[in-house]
Amino acid sequence: MMRAEEKRKLERFDLKIPAKIAPVTGEEERETLDLMTSDICAGGAFFHTDTPLPEGTQVKIDLVLPLEKLRKLAADCDHAYIKVTGTVLRKENKGMAICFDKGYEIRPHSKGGKRIRH
Repeated sequence: MMRAEEKRKLERFDLKIPAKIAPVTGEEERETLDLMTSDICAGGAFFHTDTPLPEGTQVKIDLVLPLEKLRKLAADCDHAYIKVTGTVLRKENKGMAICFDKGYEIRPHSKGGKRIRH
């Protein structure tokens, strides 16, 4: 029997990244969840929450990356948003795991709050 760590094909990182998560189903209006990642990789992330969404829920996710450590790459920016969609893969009493879809969008924002267009 393989342990969970051995089944993972993508390297995972214990990073705390702010995220806004909103369900994309039209069944009921739910407010956006402001959560933090833990255990993230290119294929998904785990989010700690007392109110996990049901398994199979499709979501929109905005990850907010602080760029102060990447000043040479982002001289005119102080943060960037990564917009991605995904699906709740599993839920637990301490949070939920979300599998990211393949497409994503990165939007850098200037120090004045204006979006920089490339």
